[in-house]
Amino acid sequence: MKVTVKYFGVIAETVGKSEEVLELEQGLSVKELKDQQIKKYQISDAASLQIAVNQNLNKEVELKDGDEVAFLPPFAGG
Repeated sequence: MKVTVKYFGVIAETVGKSEEVLELEQGLSVKELKDQQIKKYQISDAASLQIAVNQNLNKEVELKDGDEVAFLPPFAGG
């Protein structure tokens, strides 16, 4: 399955790109993709990283072909 992964803010700077299309195995979870990308790109501050799938913050979803996954940096409060 193909999934579009978008990177924002400091994560995009770390990764060196703002977007990529990945060919993933069927049934991969968001958590598995997150762990895979953190390891691949050595993303720091992984604990505060937010993930959105099709513009919804949800860590417990199984990815499907055509999904859009966004890696979002920590949000500043205030």
